Amino acid sequence: MPVRIPAATRGEVFCMGAAGVSGFAPFYLMAPGAEERLSKQTVKWAPRWERNITMFRNPVERGIQRVTPPIERTVKRIEHRLPLEKAAKRTDMTIKKNLDRMGIKHS
Repeated sequence: MPVRIPAATRGEVFCMGAAGVSGFAPFYLMAPGAEERLSKQTVKWAPRWERNITMFRNPVERGIQRVTPPIERTVKRIEHRLPLEKAAKRTDMTIKKNLDRMGIKHS
């Protein structure tokens, strides 16, 4: 008995659609007359997008304001724990040593 492939979920369909659009967009934009078609579609759809985006703006702004303080605290905490300055100096020193070894002048 053959095994059936399960139906794709909404997330999978969305990911495949996004991959298709991002994969074929460069070819679409290289086609002759793409700029005119794109500008025509922008003129047609931009007012609708601007009208509809207001539905999402306020809830998203509230969500961002709610999430921002804990994220800032976490980033500050992580920055103090990471030896970023020491790592940067070590990388710089390693690059300079390698340049000296190869006989390349550096500043």
